[in-house]
Amino acid sequence: MAANKNLQYTLRYFDRIGVAEGSKLLLSAANVEWTEEHPEWPLEKPNQPFGRMPVLIEKHSNDKDFVICESGNIERYLARAYGFIPSDIRQAALQEQLRDQASDMFAAFISQLVAKSEEDRKENFAKFDGLLDKLVEVQTKQINANGNIGHMFGDRLSYADIVTYAFYKIIVVGMVKRQANIVNIVKPKLTPQLIKLITTVEANPLLASYTARGDSLAAIVTKPTPARL
Repeated sequence: MAANKNLQYTLRYFDRIGVAEGSKLLLSAANVEWTEEHPEWPLEKPNQPFGRMPVLIEKHSNDKDFVICESGNIERYLARAYGFIPSDIRQAALQEQLRDQASDMFAAFISQLVAKSEEDRKENFAKFDGLLDKLVEVQTKQINANGNIGHMFGDRLSYADIVTYAFYKIIVVGMVKRQANIVNIVKPKLTPQLIKLITTVEANPLLASYTARGDSLAAIVTKPTPARL
């Protein structure tokens, strides 16, 4: 699909950092005109394609609007449309699997938040903690394979970079109200390579106007941890 910088987009989601974060970053990186819409919920639930969000509306001046939903689907559509993912299907798959792993991690994180008993919570947290260790290991290995230059693949911003940054922002910044100690859980696990990627993505000129809006993930993960007395 050829990118059309003249298209306008509306992204429907809740007014918070959540699973639409990757889509917001991709829209910003694409340098297209886009706005956020926060439907009243659950009043507007029946008016969404599958009764859930996020929903992306691509506005066409001479045609019917194109409407899609599901966070991963929206991300991949935008990534392909604006050149953040390779056209080669094998190279694309290497990036997309990293996104799917992050999605599984988020599901594991939520499972320990909504556990019905303390025993279940501890068991689910142990699963999340182990999966996070493995995810960090795999991400760090890929960054090293790419020369540790602040990118997962190549020398420019990619889909893999964006969704990796988005995952940690969702967990560390977006979920802190639901789990106050999440920064202390995740931050010590982050390798210098991942921290470099996070700071590189956040400093990218294509993303600066969006990442400057709220709390800086880079500032959180680079802030020295106070020494224990």
